[in-house]
Order: sequence, then C-alpha cells, then structure tokens
Amino acid sequence: KLFSIPDAIPDKASWETAAEADYSVAKVVLNLPLLTEFHYIVPDALREWIGPGHRVKVPFGRGNRFANGYCVGILPAKELEGKFRKLKSIAEVLDKEPLISSRMLELTKWISEYYLSGWGQVLEGVIPAGVKNNSGTREILYLHPAENLQEKLGSLKLPPKQKVVLDVLTASDSPLRIDELTKLAKCGTGPVNGLREKGFIEAIRQRADVTAPEMKDFAKEEDLELNSSQSEVLKHILSSIGSGKHQTILLHGVTGSGKTEVYIQAIREVVSYGRQAIVLVPEISLTPQTIRRFRSRFDSVAVLHSHLSDAERHWHWQQIAKGKIQVIVGARSAVFAPTPHLGLIVIDEEHETSFKQSTTPRYHTREVARKRCDIEGIPLLLGTATPTLESWNRAITKKDLLLSLPSRVSDLPLPPVVIVDTRNDPQCSKGASIGRILETGIRTALADKGQVILFLNLRGFAPALWCRACSASIKCPDCDISLTWHKDRKIALCHSCEYQSSSLKECPNCHQPGLQFLGVGTQRLEQEVRAKFRGVKCLRMDSDTMRKPGSHDIALESFRRGEARILLGTQMIAKGLDFPNVTVVGVISADTILNQPDIRAAERTYQLISQVAGRTGRSERGGRVFVQTSSPDEYPILCAAEHDYLRFAKQELVHRQNALTPPYTHLARVIIRGEIEEIVKQRSKEMAKAFLEAQENSEHSEKVRILGPAPAPITKLKKNYRYHFQMSARDVSLIHQLWKESSKDFLKMNDVEIVIDVDPVDLR
Repeated sequence: KLFSIPDAIPDKASWETAAEADYSVAKVVLNLPLLTEFHYIVPDALREWIGPGHRVKVPFGRGNRFANGYCVGILPAKELEGKFRKLKSIAEVLDKEPLISSRMLELTKWISEYYLSGWGQVLEGVIPAGVKNNSGTREILYLHPAENLQEKLGSLKLPPKQKVVLDVLTASDSPLRIDELTKLAKCGTGPVNGLREKGFIEAIRQRADVTAPEMKDFAKEEDLELNSSQSEVLKHILSSIGSGKHQTILLHGVTGSGKTEVYIQAIREVVSYGRQAIVLVPEISLTPQTIRRFRSRFDSVAVLHSHLSDAERHWHWQQIAKGKIQVIVGARSAVFAPTPHLGLIVIDEEHETSFKQSTTPRYHTREVARKRCDIEGIPLLLGTATPTLESWNRAITKKDLLLSLPSRVSDLPLPPVVIVDTRNDPQCSKGASIGRILETGIRTALADKGQVILFLNLRGFAPALWCRACSASIKCPDCDISLTWHKDRKIALCHSCEYQSSSLKECPNCHQPGLQFLGVGTQRLEQEVRAKFRGVKCLRMDSDTMRKPGSHDIALESFRRGEARILLGTQMIAKGLDFPNVTVVGVISADTILNQPDIRAAERTYQLISQVAGRTGRSERGGRVFVQTSSPDEYPILCAAEHDYLRFAKQELVHRQNALTPPYTHLARVIIRGEIEEIVKQRSKEMAKAFLEAQENSEHSEKVRILGPAPAPITKLKKNYRYHFQMSARDVSLIHQLWKESSKDFLKMNDVEIVIDVDPVDLR
C-alpha cells in the first residue's frame, strides 16, 4: 500500500493540467517487442518512491488492463510540449529500491538498439526472476519505541512485564523482531501486544533473507610462478588496468599455456584496488576444477550458473550489489552482475557459440561485455586458443590489443596429431566407430597406465532411422529433423522439441517393418568401447547421462582419481579439462560439423579439433591425438593437425572477404514462422519485397544486401514452418535503419511470428 496511488489521484489528465500542476512524468518501457517509451504521470504521493530502475505497474491498452514495466527516466511534464493529449498515471511502484543502476540502464538501452529488441524485453531478460520475486526472503515484523515516547507515557505506570519490554526495546540500537524482544525480556507476546495497542510500540515490516546458500571452503593457495611469456603478457594487462581507460585485449594462448593463471593474477591486482571482476566461461566449463581455482585464491567468489535456485540467485545478486563479492564467475548472463565497483571483465574460451543468446534479446556476450567495459572505462580480456575470426580480425587491424602465449607452461610440446582416413581403414569400412590405428593407440595408452578421451559430437545410439523399403529417413512430425534412436530408453527422440516415440516397429511412411539404424552416437560408441576393451571402466558424458545435479562433477572427479580409464562424450568434454594422465585423445568423426551448410563450419571444425587435442600432453608423459575423418585433405583439419591457427585464419579470412561475410560485413537474419506453410511463405515474400523497395528508395550510397526469402535449412521446427531472408552491410547502422523503417507494419501481423537476429551465429 505504501507504493500505491491514493484513490484521490485522477486516472488520467490532460497535458495542460499535468504541466500546470508541475507533475513529473515517468518514461516507462514494457516487456513488448517495441522500440517505444511510454509516458505516465507520477502522482505527488509517489514522487519520493520512484526513479530510473524501479519497476512500476501501469494501465496499458483498453479497458482496465495493467502491465508491469520499468521506469527509465523522469522529466517535468512541461518538457513534453503538449506531445500527448492525455496522460495516464502510474498505478503502483513495485520495488522499494531500484533493481538496476543508471549504467546498466545505459547498457540495456544499447542492447535494445543494437539487437533490435524492446528495451523492456532486455530489462526483463537481464534481471533474474528470483530478484524480481524477492525469492528467498520474507517480510519480517520489527518493533521499535514510538516517537515522543516519554510524552505519551507521562506519569503513567506500566505493569512490570510491559516496563521490562519497553526498557529492553529502548536500550536496543536497532529495531527487534518480536521473538528477539520476548526472549530478551523473558516474557510472552501478551505484554508486547499490550504496548502496541497503547501506541507505545510501533511496528515496521522489512524484507530479510531467510536462506543463504552454503559455500564450500577451499584451502587457500599461493599464486603460481609465471614463466617469461606469462609475465610479459601480465605486464601489458596490468598497464591497461592502471590506465583507467577501456581497451579490449585478445589473449591468444595455445591450450595449456597458463591463461587461467594470468587471469587470476590480473584479477588479484584489480581486487587490491577494492574493485570487482567478472569472469565469464561457457556453462560446460563451470566445473569444480574452475571453481576451486578461484575460491582457493580469493576470499569471496560468487558462482552463477543455470542450476542455481531463484533464492540462491537472488542472494548472490544482493551480495554482489553490496560490493561484498570480489570475483563473479559465471556463464553468459553473469555479464549483467550488478557490480558497483567493476574493474575488469574476462571472457575465457571467447570463441564458444554458447556466448550468443538464442532467445530474445539475442545478444552476444562478447559485444555486451565490450560495451559495458567501455561505459565503465575498464579493460576487457578475451582469452582463447582458437579466437573467433571477428576477434582475430579486430586484433590484427589494431582495433584491439593482441597478446600471445605461443607455448605451453614448462615448455611442454603440443601433442602430435595423426589424421586417420576412415575411407581406407578396414575396421571403419566394416561399420566400426573406432578404426584400427585409433584402437592400437588406445591399447598402448591403457597398457602404459594412461587414460583416454574419445570425442563424438552426436548423442544417442543412432542419429538416424532409415527405411529400406521406401528409402526414407524417419523424421519428427513436428520438426524437419531426423529422429535419434536412444537404445537405453528404447525411444526415438527429436533433439529439438523432445518429441519421442517408443512404438517405431514399422516405417510411418510405407508401414513396412525392418527399420535400420544409421550412424553412430555416444551410446553406440560406448557399447563398442566396452566390447573392445573389456574390464576397463568407461564413463560417458553427454546431456543424457548428466541429467542429475552434480553428476557432471562426480564423473569428472572419478576420472581424475583414475577410477575410470576411458572418458567419452560430446562437447562437454572438449574443453577446459586438465588431466595430466590423459595420453591419448581420439576424435571419432571430424566431419560432423565440417559438412554443415554454415559459413562458420570450417572455423568450428578447426576450433573443435584444436580444443579436443588440447586435453592431452599436459604432463611429462606426453600424448597423441587421432583424428578420424573421411575428408583428410580439408584445410581446417590439416591446420588443426599442425596446430597452425595463423595459417588457418589467413586462409579462412580470404574466403570470408571474397564471400562478403563476417567479419567483413554484419549480418541480420529475419525469420518468419507459423503453423501454415503457405501463409509463412507468402508473408516472407511480402516482407522481403518491402525491404528491397525501401532499399531502392534509400539515399545512402551503400546499400544493404538482401538475400532471400527461402525456406530455412530446418524448415519445420516445433510445429512451425520457417522461412528466412538475410540482410548484410559493412555498417550495421544501415541494417538498423532499414529494419526500423520497413518492419513496422509486419510486426502487427497475427498470423505469423517474426524474429530478427543481428550478428547470428546459427543459420540453421
């Protein structure tokens, strides 16, 4: 009730009335796909309770409908200069304190403008649900003496128990909960209630934490001694930190070169100034090993990840906002941590595609971090062994600072990589996943008491089911994707929408029996490994086996202790793991990504092989890598085998420049989707035509290239048909302008949904 409008305030007022009454007006954004700010009168009763960053409840639309929004600014009504005939009033302020700072408002507005999302949508996505709902807290009644208590008491004599209660409360430096008060006064609640009825005690309600997550303590460790390359790199980073200016630094270090230790010692400098640091890692890299490294070096570390409850996330958010946390380690959304004294942002494995948000707002964490660091005037440190070509191009053109760690710590050599042509392997030609050369390497490693990692980026038993009678693959009825057979659960599963069928005894197209399993997934690989290497414990890590909270950590710890000798899995084992006893790494098929219709297919293939290869050779024992492929002459595979990122990047950049694709242009992908294909197809044609006509009438010398429309590579997804077209330009502002000018009418259509993705990384 404290933050609600009194009934006496009019529901709406004319602009003239608002200006004459010297009303303030709040600029409010709503959780809608609109690049629009709405204006509402701030009644006098709410003036002291509202400001930028507060959530508000406002009337919106026809009838008595209300919507929650965010106040992003306050201005006098007279500044609107009669722009609005009628102004409605804010109905309620939902928070006592702002949920977001002025700098974060600036950042979220930039995200809205760059990624063409509603500002309210961005704010709704940035602030965790647990924070908005005050999860993990409850209202608690606190008691304190009434104002002018002595005047109210006068010469009145109180009963003994009430006098004791009042004496205890008066002697306290702060208000007390009722249970605290009765305990100190050694009485029940009767005397307390009696004093409240007489007006000698007043009550206030305050929210307080009722749960705090348990923090595991780690023994503190000293910083490691840096080698000469690490010391030189750290010197440049510390210089940037001390400059008080923004600079993006790309740290290109081979796997095992000690990048994490450089991060830690740079953060140590930041913390010594009383400032905070954010370390962003891919979700799959949030392992106990990563957490242990930071918590053993710093006094207060918050770890933000997807498995936190709303109450835990809210508690961390509050601690960070109070400046009590030195280091925040987390996945993509941790870039929005409410640090009041930010001094550095680090993005490890900056090449990871998971740093791009796949739902609205479709931001890229790297670019958001770059903008936040620019606003704060602090460095951004990007670290990886395989930089994205966007980051590499910025570095070689001197827009960012390039630092290198060209060798591993202790001068350990990078492991030799053997390319195995599966077309000529006698075992692979008979249907085996593990070829003769790889099998020999595994047996040698096991005989030498070493461990083995096998990588395959396809989960399930068989990625496809095929009918011999009609030669059709069995697809999901709701998606244009083949069903994957999961033998352990005895179901055919769609990895996109989770559709499943357990009764595929015949082909749904021709109704003939005898479906055949094609391809190899991690389940089938595990079966083959157990058959070939009997008596050797094997662990499988993919999203099917790692469903339970903590299962990821348990599996890795078992492998670390040597209880399991062979670890196989998908991308979750491809990066960030440091096991000195691993002497053989096998890539079962390097072609799963290379043959996809994607401009980044070659780049991702190189990155994946290089990252997987980096899991071995991390001790004096050395290691070897076997890459099985049916395309042994492709340059991404050859360059990865030679650990030659420079040659790969040079060749791929030439290809990108000739094709006018990123990093030489900006892309924006427009997806039109709906349940009726003909309508989707027609709307996509209408929209692309309108954009083309707008381009023809544009006065800009440089035009935006428009390709399409065409069916998306995955034409049907989750019951919706999908058509798309692409816009590309050297200057992204041209795309922004074209979208704002041409999309308004189409966004109002009810028969299709339209999605805009600026700088997409997934074009499927």
